[in-house]
Parts: sequence; structure tokens; C-alpha cells
Amino acid sequence: MKPLIIALTIASTAAFSPAQAQSYQWKDSNGRTVISDSPPPGDVRPAKTVPITSTGTGEAAKPADAPKSMAEREMDFKKRQQEAKEKADKESKESTANAEKKENCQRARQQLSALESGQRISSTDASGERRFLEDAERQREIERTRKYVSDSCK
Repeated sequence: MKPLIIALTIASTAAFSPAQAQSYQWKDSNGRTVISDSPPPGDVRPAKTVPITSTGTGEAAKPADAPKSMAEREMDFKKRQQEAKEKADKESKESTANAEKKENCQRARQQLSALESGQRISSTDASGERRFLEDAERQREIERTRKYVSDSCK
């Protein structure tokens, strides 16, 4: 029983210890770069010698990211949910603002068209009486509306 335990201990130690190897890089007679784990032939000197750590799977060892705990994954999930909600709210507000701006622009253009058409335009004063715009008032209103359209309708 004791020899079996010793053999298993040695086998497991050998299996879990990373293997160290060297890699060589040189140019062959055709000018191609050669990378190999065996040294170059006799008269060729290697340009580089790099130690390689192997995990036994044939791939170079890569530092593994530590697995995230359940609490960390849940925090990440909640953070992504919050960001998605904020993005959706922002897009909704922008969409509403753009629609309102477009509607205001359309109304201003209609008002400018009515003012420039020469039709008589009336308004109601504070006492509820109907009052028509005079030519000077109409011209000021046209200028004000044109300015609004040029500033906000882009």
C-alpha cells in the first residue's frame, strides 16, 4: 500500500508541475524565419532563445481570470440592467424632445405663411374683444417668426 501512495504522489506531482522548454528562432538558407523547439542545425546561430511554459495541453500557459463569485455576477447584471434602463430613458426623452421641436417648427412655419399671405389676422385682447393686427404689428410678427424659424428649424 505504501509504494502505491508514493507512486501516486510522484505521478500527481509530475502531472501538475508546468513543463519548461526553450524555443529557438533563426533564418534558414532561404531567408525564412524558423521557430522551433529544437536548436538550429550546426553552423546557424539562433537569433532568439525564449523559454516556454507549457500546461501539458500543447498551448502556452495563459493567466486565468479568477472566476467571479455569485454576488459579483449579480452586481454586474444589475449594473447592466441600470445602464440599459438609463439608455432607454435617455432615448425616450430625446425622441419626445425631437418630436416636440418638429411640431413647434411646423406651427411656426404655418404662422409665418399665414402672416405673409396678407390675410387679416386677428387676436383677442384682455377684455375679450377681437382686434386685427395693423401693418406695423404684422411686420414685427413676421420678423419675429422668421427669426424663430431660422433659429429652431434646422
